[in-house]
Amino acid sequence: MRFFRCFLIIEILFLVFVGLACFPISAHATSYPLQAKYPEVMIYKAHTTQKVIALSFDDGPDQRFTPLILNILNKYDVKATFFLLGTRVQTYPDVAKRIYNEGHVIGNHTYWHPQLTKTGVNNMIWEIEKNEKKILSITNVKTNLFRAPYGALNEQLVKQLDVMGYRGAGWSVDSEDWKSLSSVKIKQNILNNIHPGAIILMHSAGHWTQDLTGTVLALNELIPYLKEEGYTFVTIPELWSIEHGNTNK
Repeated sequence: MRFFRCFLIIEILFLVFVGLACFPISAHATSYPLQAKYPEVMIYKAHTTQKVIALSFDDGPDQRFTPLILNILNKYDVKATFFLLGTRVQTYPDVAKRIYNEGHVIGNHTYWHPQLTKTGVNNMIWEIEKNEKKILSITNVKTNLFRAPYGALNEQLVKQLDVMGYRGAGWSVDSEDWKSLSSVKIKQNILNNIHPGAIILMHSAGHWTQDLTGTVLALNELIPYLKEEGYTFVTIPELWSIEHGNTNK
């Protein structure tokens, strides 16, 4: 066990070194104009020196990968934020209930997963409200947290989120796991860009052709490693409180 642990640490350090040599680190240097202009509505990261990070999972629930991810989060006592699709909450109500019952935060990810910058404000309202009713009927949770499919938002949509009483959440670290990447590549994508206050984008479900095995394997190694590096895992609402000095907005 000790040998395996040492080998894992060496492997991860190697991935970080290779990534630093080959790719620019831009996650914490990138500007987020919607958060800058609408800080009371949008968050992509928290501006903090505290080593806190938030895991987030899109497109669930399902019966293939979501339960495996929940098992790992439970194993390491980590709470995450799950942005659920209404159509999948309808299909897999027991998994949606499990997410809530195990202490994770549930967010709204629309009902059908459209690109909202193409379909417009009225469609966003319909998608959010339909999903909100479905999540509430299954989990008894009334969420006010929203993530747009593909992260696609504009100022008009953000203003409407505010009118509806929602906060929008993006991300500052993209695992790119939706590409069915290997666990090695997913770990590299995250570790090369990790920073205090990060929101990490991963997926707990996807199209039937997508294989998220790499996500499950990477998560099982990343969580203990990042904990050893001094990081604390929080939910996006907790990160919001850090960003806004523990306000309730």
